[in-house]
Amino acid sequence: GIRPDSKQAIEELKKMGITPVMLTGDNQRSALAVGRECGIDEVRSRLLPEDKERIIREYSAKGRTAMVGDGINDSPALKEADVGVAMGTGTDIAIDSADAVLMKSDLLDAVNAVRLARAVLRNIKENLFWAFAYNMLLVPAAAGILTPLFGIYFQPEWGGLAMALSSVTVVSLSLLLKGYVPPIKKESKT
Repeated sequence: GIRPDSKQAIEELKKMGITPVMLTGDNQRSALAVGRECGIDEVRSRLLPEDKERIIREYSAKGRTAMVGDGINDSPALKEADVGVAMGTGTDIAIDSADAVLMKSDLLDAVNAVRLARAVLRNIKENLFWAFAYNMLLVPAAAGILTPLFGIYFQPEWGGLAMALSSVTVVSLSLLLKGYVPPIKKESKT
C-alpha cells in the first residue's frame, strides 16, 4: 500500500522544483493507480533492477538525480543516482548502496533531508563569501597598501583581529544550522 504522508511528500517535492518519477517492478495498472493517488505524473512499471539503473543514468545525463528505495531491486539505482537514499526499514543491501539512510519509512523525511542539504549548501556559500570578503579587504590593508595611497597604517594586531572576526563569522553562521528545523509538518488525519 501507499505509505503515510506520501502524497504530501510528493507535493512538497514538486513545490521545491523536483520532479518525482516512480520506478517500480509492479504491474502497470497497480503502478499507475499508486502514482495517480500520490500525484506522480511519470510512472514506469515492470522494471528490473538494471532497468531502474539505466533510467537513473538517463536522468543523470540531464541533471542531478536522487533515488529513494528500500529493496534489493533498488540497490543498483541507488548506487547510480547522484544521491541514493534508503529507507532504514529496507534491506541491508539497499542501505549499503545508499548515500543516506532515513531512519523511518517516511517520504517526508526525504523532503526534509533535501531542505537540510540546501540549507547547508547555502551556509557554505555564505561562509565562503564572508571569508573571501574579509581576506580580500583586510589582507591588502594589513600588507600596507593603504599607507602610500592614504597614509593609513594598519597595525598587525588589527590584522589578527580581522582574521579572528572572519573565523567568528564563519563559525557563527555554521552554528545557525544547529537550530535548523525543517518546515514540513505532517498533515493531521482529521
